[in-house]
Amino acid sequence: MAPMGIRLSPLGMAVFCLLGLGVLYHLYSGFLAGRFAFFMLSEPAAGGPEPPRGSAPAGAVDLRELLAVSVLAAVRGGQEVKRVREGNVLNAKAKGKTREGAEEQLTTGDLLSNRRMFYLLKGAFPAVQINSEERVDTDDQEAVSWDRSIPEDIKQKIQPKEVPAESVTVWIDPLDATQEYTEDLRQYVTTMVCVAVNGKPVIGVIHKPFSSYTAWAMVDGGSNVKARSSYNEKTPRIIVSRSHAGKVEQVARQTFGNKTVIIPAGGAGYKVLALLDVAEKNQEEADVYIHVTYIKKWDICAGNAVLRALGGHMTTLTGEEISYTGSDGNEGGLIASINMNHKALIEKLPDLEKTSHK
Repeated sequence: MAPMGIRLSPLGMAVFCLLGLGVLYHLYSGFLAGRFAFFMLSEPAAGGPEPPRGSAPAGAVDLRELLAVSVLAAVRGGQEVKRVREGNVLNAKAKGKTREGAEEQLTTGDLLSNRRMFYLLKGAFPAVQINSEERVDTDDQEAVSWDRSIPEDIKQKIQPKEVPAESVTVWIDPLDATQEYTEDLRQYVTTMVCVAVNGKPVIGVIHKPFSSYTAWAMVDGGSNVKARSSYNEKTPRIIVSRSHAGKVEQVARQTFGNKTVIIPAGGAGYKVLALLDVAEKNQEEADVYIHVTYIKKWDICAGNAVLRALGGHMTTLTGEEISYTGSDGNEGGLIASINMNHKALIEKLPDLEKTSHK
């Protein structure tokens, strides 16, 4: 007999058990449903949508995508440069002096172009190191988006290629030839982006804001620019900086003869384009580009990459390759050529190296 005289029938026991099961189901059904949903979301459903194709995995960078956004960055920076110049709102001021004692100018065009280029590249590839000529002020940060579209000419010529993000350094020059920019010598002005992988320049973009011409190239990939059909090695036309044309002219004439033509010009980007087949009425042509003093790497990295991609060379005056890691300056001067005997040119100009460290 049950305690207190209560008799439990088989039917009562069954009802009691059913009530208990109902309570347990109510308590745990939500928990189980949540776990099931988590499991389904964490596993790709058969026939469901795949991850976007062409996107590099975490920690990797697709160089084709980086080329596409580099071209866009150079163009958008160039738009700022052109807008400021045409509006005559340069607000030019001195930001210091070069080693040779020349005053360096800073304009609103430099700053606005730098902001637009830097944040576009940083937004697209946040894990990549970016070095710029101008300081990036976090107070001026702006959201500049990229829709990840790749221009058709790049799609046709360049295949996707992934590299570790930590191996990549991007060098940007938001306004090359600032001095000439302040003097309204617009033909010399460029905006440039360079991508170096393990210190070697592999992507170069040179954009001319006032004519909307853009040259780009990728080593072991392709380009939208090419070398000229011929170059003069015996009496080459040598393009040099306006600030020290006389110094190079004296040695060049001793080396190649009095018929050697010296072309003074502004901007490292302009000088590299002078070695190539560029259909621009304001673009001069040269056979060799020589610089005999200290120069910043953001001035020359893009041109170096373009020349490398086309089979040309840019080295120090002693023939050493220029590494685009570490310090932001190149101490050894430079000599650049394409479709010429670069080693022979270096051997003919031994005296110029002595002035490159001064």
